[in-house]
Amino acid sequence: MKKFLLWAVAAFLFSLSSQAQKDFYATDTIQEIRIVFTQDNWRYLLDSLRYNGEELLLGTADINGAKLEDVGVRYREGRGHTPGAKRNGLFLQLNKVNPDQHYQGYFNVDLSSAIRDPSMVREVLGLEILRKYVPAAKANFARVFINDAFYGLFVNIEPVGPAFLERNFGSASGALFLSDPSMVNDEPDGCMSNVFGSLQKDISLYCYQHYFKAVQGNDWDGLMQMIHVLNREYQKMDSVLDVEKAIWMLAFNNLTVNLSSYTGQFSPNYYLYKDSQGRFAPIVTHLNFGFGSYKNTGNGSDLGIREMMTMPLDLHYNEPTRPLIVRILGNELWRKKYYAAMRQMLEDNFKDDAFTKRAEALQALIQGTLEKDENKYYTMEEFSKSLTAIIGEKSRIPGLADFVSRRVNWVESQQIFRIAPPEISDVSVEKRERFSSKNVTDFKVRARVDRFTKKVVVYYRYSPDQPFMEAQMMDDGKSNDDQAGDSLFGITIKPGGGTDALEYYVMAENAKLVSFMPAHYTTEHRMVTLAELNN
Repeated sequence: MKKFLLWAVAAFLFSLSSQAQKDFYATDTIQEIRIVFTQDNWRYLLDSLRYNGEELLLGTADINGAKLEDVGVRYREGRGHTPGAKRNGLFLQLNKVNPDQHYQGYFNVDLSSAIRDPSMVREVLGLEILRKYVPAAKANFARVFINDAFYGLFVNIEPVGPAFLERNFGSASGALFLSDPSMVNDEPDGCMSNVFGSLQKDISLYCYQHYFKAVQGNDWDGLMQMIHVLNREYQKMDSVLDVEKAIWMLAFNNLTVNLSSYTGQFSPNYYLYKDSQGRFAPIVTHLNFGFGSYKNTGNGSDLGIREMMTMPLDLHYNEPTRPLIVRILGNELWRKKYYAAMRQMLEDNFKDDAFTKRAEALQALIQGTLEKDENKYYTMEEFSKSLTAIIGEKSRIPGLADFVSRRVNWVESQQIFRIAPPEISDVSVEKRERFSSKNVTDFKVRARVDRFTKKVVVYYRYSPDQPFMEAQMMDDGKSNDDQAGDSLFGITIKPGGGTDALEYYVMAENAKLVSFMPAHYTTEHRMVTLAELNN
């Protein structure tokens, strides 16, 4: 019996271990990656490849015990690379030689060195927040060994590739661009100056190729058409751009002071993916410079830490050099959605020291491994102070938790967040009356709201592969809403799309703000079928 119990315990622990390894990007785990090169001078070779094309150095990789042959390795792209350094970010192409070789369906591994993040947790935390609302990569940590020597602790970030696109968009076949403006080479002859990744309209394909990298597909015409509409025919903007995802990107960038992105200098570090509806959707990436680590908005010199804490919520709202911000904040409804997104992020992530507690938990997870990392950028003393103290005499990277707390307090003190949003107290769809022989044949949606609400809209579709349509609900006593003026709004929606199902969410609008039910309307929707209503 005792032997059986020991065996059962061992089997249970093995099961837990196996489950932990099922997801390569489970946030609270540390992965182990062992790379072997036949060359002893691999650092020199990787430096050379970094500056002389896009070739990769072949080696073998062992990822959590899974052995992979002929893996291509190079130093990670971006400003974090330092020639001759003991530590640089790494990119692994697992199918360099064998097109079918992968790890858990992933063909690439992206390892960030977190060069501007003494806390080591900025990217993991930022992506955790984003994933609640919009497509964003998974991320955790990895111990990396090269030729059996401990190379360091890295942030392991899910590549924006086929697996990511299929999971978040239902298809991985669309064109994918990365805002990766050259900050060293001058613009091609005839191109505008200082456009970078800002989506300003320029004169030719060659100009855009200087600012963007085609990661997948080659739909430059589609990208240029989207930029043209954004700048010249912006009334049709939502036909070429996923405006909802753009709103959340801009709200996140501003709230968290993520200036190494569209909102800051050069407008780098975001993807544009052309979805199945022909609209480009922005995807935020490279958050190692987030939460005040990078300080330039594109207007003058770097901001001081106090200036970043009080950075205007409508930054760039009237600057033609940021057309995406101008168009969204210049539209009354989109502006209200922008502030609603901020409000939801504040509620979900920054109440009762939730952000600080999460940062502390992640640091506790990695502290033991980081202590053994002789190649780390920052000392353990700097790591231990990184949540509360400014690190670096020149870089002056703000203490993560302290900075976020002060930023959040300032944001919540602004007038727009002292105004009450509309309150949606109930949303329902009328069912068949009990004992009635008459079936329900339409979707009769109702929403009860507070008396200051001026407009209620239902967004609906019949299947997940369709765009949402919208219809205004009424409080006129004629729209399945009882009596006129009783704050109960209603609408009748006919079935369509060859199905008896309806997927929907509701938005209420007052003079200054909007609110939604479900609150996480970008990722959660109400579902109902006629069969359920008639049951």
